[in-house]
Amino acid sequence: MKPVHRGRLRLALGICYYRLKRYIEWSWPGKRYARTKRKQLLEHVHFRHQTPLLRRLQNVEMWMQHNKVHNLRLAVRQLDGVVILPGETLSYWKQIGKPTRRKGYLPGMVLSHGCVTSGVGGGLCQLSNLVYWMTLHTPLTVTERHRHSYDVFPDANRTQPFGSGATCFFNYLDLQIKNETKQEYQLHLYLTDTHLVGEWRSAMPATRRYAITEKDHVLQPAIWGGYERRNRLYRQVYSLEGEWLQEEWVTDNQAMLMYEPLLPPQSATV
Repeated sequence: MKPVHRGRLRLALGICYYRLKRYIEWSWPGKRYARTKRKQLLEHVHFRHQTPLLRRLQNVEMWMQHNKVHNLRLAVRQLDGVVILPGETLSYWKQIGKPTRRKGYLPGMVLSHGCVTSGVGGGLCQLSNLVYWMTLHTPLTVTERHRHSYDVFPDANRTQPFGSGATCFFNYLDLQIKNETKQEYQLHLYLTDTHLVGEWRSAMPATRRYAITEKDHVLQPAIWGGYERRNRLYRQVYSLEGEWLQEEWVTDNQAMLMYEPLLPPQSATV
């Protein structure tokens, strides 16, 4: 996993190529994408989660985070109320669209090659992280998810296992979720004064409960001179009465550390 540094021209051409490829995929027949939106919420909450809007992160100016909150409000408007019918797929970026200044998006925090910088629409990874984490606690199937290649902040105050998020970059680093069940699922999202909140809802009550566990976690020196971090995530499936039913593999994660692993814990994380 030695870091690869590419020139600006190659990066620009690569982005154009992969974005064009995604547009072709979206317009290609045979795959049904979710289009339905409803204001009226389905009755049963299958899973609910929330994450804080503002955090004190090392070397991150707070204006980036305030702009991130603004960007989240715009993106949530596009996703809130979306219903995935049986056989349909929800594409994160197809539903939100390209975040541009003309649409009102502001420069926010972006992680690029392990460095914190700013970019228009920055901060929307918090939303994709939330949707991915919630989806792991439902019968919905994640068909596309991209892991973070860099672990930028230490683990202080981390409440979820390492590697339980989903990075996003318009439009080719997408999060796609397919409904392979026989019932509709609705995504409900909103912001409070302090948190980004999300729910997966359905007309029928849940029949299973899920818990995400971590195995084979390791921090180790890499041949190229830095440190690598690896783990595997599994999903534990339980009945509503608490009886363990089965274990399902979720994903393998691998990332380059952008901090010294033997330093004492910092006061901020993601």
